[in-house]
Amino acid sequence: MTGQFAAEVLICGAGAAGLTLAIDLARRGVSFRLIEKMDDPFSGSRGKGIQPRSQEVFEDLGILDRIVAVGGVYPRQREYRADGSHIDSDVVEHRDPTPAEPYHLPLMVPQFLTEGVMRERLLELGHRPEFGRELVGFQQDEHGVTARLLGEGGEETIRVRYLVGADGGRSFVRHALDIGFPGKTLGVRAIVADVTLTGLGRDVWHRFAEGDMDRQISLCPLAGTQMFQIQGPIPLEGEVDLSAKGLTALISDRTGRDDIHVRSVSWASAFHMNARLADRYRIGRVFLVGDAAHTHPPTGGQGLNTSVQDAYNLGWKLAAVTAGAPDALLDSYEDERRPVAAAMLGLATKLLDALKRGEMRRGREVHQLDLGYPESALALEMPQRSGGLLAGDRAPDAPIRGAAGQPTRLFELLKGAHWTLLGYEATRNLVPARAGLHIHTFGPHGDLKDDAGHFREAYALTPGDWVLVRPDGYVGAILASSEIAALEIYLQQVGCGPVKGERR
Repeated sequence: MTGQFAAEVLICGAGAAGLTLAIDLARRGVSFRLIEKMDDPFSGSRGKGIQPRSQEVFEDLGILDRIVAVGGVYPRQREYRADGSHIDSDVVEHRDPTPAEPYHLPLMVPQFLTEGVMRERLLELGHRPEFGRELVGFQQDEHGVTARLLGEGGEETIRVRYLVGADGGRSFVRHALDIGFPGKTLGVRAIVADVTLTGLGRDVWHRFAEGDMDRQISLCPLAGTQMFQIQGPIPLEGEVDLSAKGLTALISDRTGRDDIHVRSVSWASAFHMNARLADRYRIGRVFLVGDAAHTHPPTGGQGLNTSVQDAYNLGWKLAAVTAGAPDALLDSYEDERRPVAAAMLGLATKLLDALKRGEMRRGREVHQLDLGYPESALALEMPQRSGGLLAGDRAPDAPIRGAAGQPTRLFELLKGAHWTLLGYEATRNLVPARAGLHIHTFGPHGDLKDDAGHFREAYALTPGDWVLVRPDGYVGAILASSEIAALEIYLQQVGCGPVKGERR
């Protein structure tokens, strides 16, 4: 019950991070409002790479197939030499999917298409963003946040339990909280533009003058559209002509070709590259997610993905606390996500340095499959494990079979708003049923079969072990049956207590 509250959560900013949080809260039945000060959705392709880990997140949110359908995979890149010759190579390392990691190739999906799919999913769940509505002030106390909103109908004051700033690098919420945003300007100014043009084929990503920061320019066919994305460094100072005529002249100057003509410009921006990380992700009942918490160079395709996963981490925790879990659970958001952003900033900066030398290649490090929370207070092992899968790691997928004979995947069992407890040759009735927890067991009398041994290989459990998977697809706990009492305590701390009076 919201009581005096207009909603449990106010989300400020309807980009990818805000939409992810809204979808997650909507499917959990948590009331919220999602506001965006712009009058219309963002129309550019600033973030176009969807990494494998984000694909797993989107599968859970019910939108991956639609995301794939509106986008595509990255083409090969063609690097043109000064003598007019060229060489083709892969932008990303190609690896085949495995049973544990079903998605291994980044997708190319222009940001405006990704966010369009997300808004459609949100509408299916009964909600939509409120465009043209701006947060202009807020105050918080121990019970909630009072926010002032400005829209076409004038000013409105609402009361919510929590406020989430998903409002970008110039975040009003961050400034209002006076949270420091230290970092550095990286000494690179660049353009990015979505255009229609003639003179180039759409089968490769065209790159000219690689490694020359005065003349470098790339033209990438944007999957799911008839447009190209132009990228290139520009002088640190001075005006730049982002019209069709101006961009045509820039391309001609840098490529030495006069057969490439920009016909129209859908969206264009000139920006300075920065690497910055907020000092705090939370003050009281107010949180930062996405670019409001971290800003970075676009190299490596990490930004939108990190933002989505910020929101994915925070969503289930907000839902749990509004349902009665201890408020301390929300402290784990900053503890888990801020180190990830710090590492992402380091990787993106390293890849920018490689780009300056004309040596950038994207390997496994950009896929975000190896990110986890091993140092989190929510990572529990009893007894401690010395290798293999650890608490805090991403939970692997595995092809399995139900006891009734039908094949399925572990990710199908994990999909949704619940926790998942998996017992390996363990006694099923050791753990009582409770709301928000799905319990499955492998073994002779279990409801799941691991015929090919993929689950056993990925999880490295011994008979009697239990693995608890969080709602966001990370391993919360790995315990022996003898330590089941610790599991009961853990579940209560995260708001998943037993159902009183329930019998098995």
